Amino acid sequence: MDLSRLPEAVRRRALDEGERGRAWLAALPQVLDRLASQWRLEGVDILDGGSEAVAMAVTLPDGRPAVLKVAPPWADLLGAERRVLEAAGGVGFAELYAVDEAAHALLLERLGTRLDLLGWTPGAQMDALCGALTAVWQAPVPRGDLMNGAEKARRLGRFIAETAQALGGPLSAPVLARAAAYVADRAAAHDPARAVLAHGDAHAANALQTLDGGGFKFIDPDGLFIEPAYDLGVIMREWPDVLLEDEPLGAGKARCARLGTLTGVDAEAIWRWGYLETVSTGLLCCKLDLFDWREMFQVAEAWAAD
Repeated sequence: MDLSRLPEAVRRRALDEGERGRAWLAALPQVLDRLASQWRLEGVDILDGGSEAVAMAVTLPDGRPAVLKVAPPWADLLGAERRVLEAAGGVGFAELYAVDEAAHALLLERLGTRLDLLGWTPGAQMDALCGALTAVWQAPVPRGDLMNGAEKARRLGRFIAETAQALGGPLSAPVLARAAAYVADRAAAHDPARAVLAHGDAHAANALQTLDGGGFKFIDPDGLFIEPAYDLGVIMREWPDVLLEDEPLGAGKARCARLGTLTGVDAEAIWRWGYLETVSTGLLCCKLDLFDWREMFQVAEAWAAD
């Protein structure tokens, strides 16, 4: 199978893993050919997007459209993501049809256009994301351990500290100090009684229209047992260019208030998770030289002045 259309982010993430990443890329054509034969898939075509796994549009033997998703072993596709999709049963998330453990592959319901490609304003996208997340938060929490809010906060804290140091200090000391304070705050705030199943990366590129046009479902769940504010914090980091068109601190506070009003979730919790997501995602994108990391850094510097 021709991998010339493999998304550049997927290629870079694999190469960042060193030898095991290169080995996975080299074996990928044979793996995809085997899966296509095993599940009798037609019309296999690599889809744009994605940062770690490769997704392909396929047609099942009965004519239904589907998506074949293959991830490298270190992506843990068969861990939390698989358990979330199995537990949800197609509610809030793409339905899971089949699994191939050896290939780290999932066969999934095909959805329609990504929310970020519909030409909607950021405000309209936020409205749609909040509506879709309310279904996600009602889904049953799957069996087996999911990372909880305290663990997620501490993991973000370690990543921020280690990556900032490795990159030679691209962020100011006040930004990093604020991040450390928010890590401690959200770790202490974790309460199993208020935690829900969260997507974990609920941005507009992970929300797709259903084929009947009746709404949106999510793909690529990280799967967390955490307060709903975390998912809204992911939305806070999005569209940094829009925040920079205005005074970014005031624009960020306004966005935070809007998300809280739409969902009934505490705005201060949204703000703190949003700050951590902006800093950590900016560092990741800087490390991989992807997307708009410079704008994220500008937003983080402005927000640290709050």
